Amino acid sequence: MRLAAASGALLKCLPGLVRSRGFSEDSCREFSGLPGEDVQAKSHPQSKEASLYVHWPYCLRRCSYCNFNKYISRSVNHVDMTTCLQRETETLLRLSQVSSITSVFFGGGTPSLAPPSTIASVLETIAKQAGLRVDAEVTLEVNPTPMGVAKLADFLHAGVNRFSVGVQSLRDEDLRVLGRDHHSQHALRTVEEARRLCPGRVSVDVIFGRPGQGLACWEAELEELLLVCDDHVSLYQLTLERGTHLFRQVQAGQLSLPGDEVMARMYESARRILGERGFLQYEVSNFARNGAVSSHNLTYWRAGEFLGVGPGAHGRFVPREKGGVFREARTQTLEPDVWMAEVKRWGHGTRRRVELSHVELLEEVLVMTLSLRIVSGCLHAHWNLFSPGLGLQQVVGESAEVQEFLERGLLILDHRGLRCSWEGLAVLDSLLPPLLLELQAHAQAQEVQGECTTGFE
Repeated sequence: MRLAAASGALLKCLPGLVRSRGFSEDSCREFSGLPGEDVQAKSHPQSKEASLYVHWPYCLRRCSYCNFNKYISRSVNHVDMTTCLQRETETLLRLSQVSSITSVFFGGGTPSLAPPSTIASVLETIAKQAGLRVDAEVTLEVNPTPMGVAKLADFLHAGVNRFSVGVQSLRDEDLRVLGRDHHSQHALRTVEEARRLCPGRVSVDVIFGRPGQGLACWEAELEELLLVCDDHVSLYQLTLERGTHLFRQVQAGQLSLPGDEVMARMYESARRILGERGFLQYEVSNFARNGAVSSHNLTYWRAGEFLGVGPGAHGRFVPREKGGVFREARTQTLEPDVWMAEVKRWGHGTRRRVELSHVELLEEVLVMTLSLRIVSGCLHAHWNLFSPGLGLQQVVGESAEVQEFLERGLLILDHRGLRCSWEGLAVLDSLLPPLLLELQAHAQAQEVQGECTTGFE
């Protein structure tokens, strides 16, 4: 499960991707050796490497805060679901003509409800159709129930080599309010077993800003979690999503969330505690030590190509088989039964696809890399892979409004690239529109002059 306080500008530019909002902080330490700093890798616009996301839409129950694409079904046709996941994987890999998959993420929903044989079948299809790198990161989200922990070894044998455990809270009362179907002891047991099977490759998700939660309680809980967790922690601020049970409870005055100032203090306190335990922050929600960053996450933030398989999945890739040269934003059909019918008929369940112009791709690169909460931000070398004819200095150098951001220390432009300060990340929504307008103006001017490089993927 991925929760975040969504940035409005990111929602407009990049629907369906993971989004988060930062808080102000007086310093930020660089994560050395961060995968993805080698800008010649799969984020290159003409690369034929990609990541692949697989969406398993089913859950046993709906959490009170969740508005994700999930379905409560007591009778899942696993044979049909497996066959359709394989077929759509095969179709999209053939369409994209990617030669290597560098990471796979099984999300949901509750993918740990899937039979391990389904996971194995999808991975076998990837390996047969395109090739799965020997060092590929293969992550499975795990619901920490007795059923989930009992299947971990089978998932490992199926090809999974990284687990993301949805702990969410170590307070049983809070888990009840969130509508979770596990207890804190279940979560601790799952983390322990996952670490035994995949030492150094286990992430835990935890939610802060829960109803009635105070700063001291949050700090104590995080300290307790850090005694048992592995080398990766994802922190998510609880947000109210319209239409959820929690939203209705808060609207009715039955529950209340901490205020913005308390939320900010919780976040900043968590950053401090994690830093003291050796965790370095590489994105607003993600912390790692011993180099245990998620390469799949970085594909998104580096604007790399990725394929989305399964009901409601999103993807960004070039349809090379059809002679395409521009990247497309694709969304698969939401409802599982309808999606399966479409896959059986056409080989895929793509409901919507939008070809991204060169300017739109540059907008995505700028938005995603500036939203990457590490010191590097948008590197000149990385930007130049997508836009050799229009440098970052040109994009930001002539705007009075952007110059004001630079003078106020909200944006930093130097020999390395363009990035936000922690103060700038807190107001990212107000920084992005002027930057995007400048990008559009310069790109259009180059097109008029016939100097704009075209044909980039």
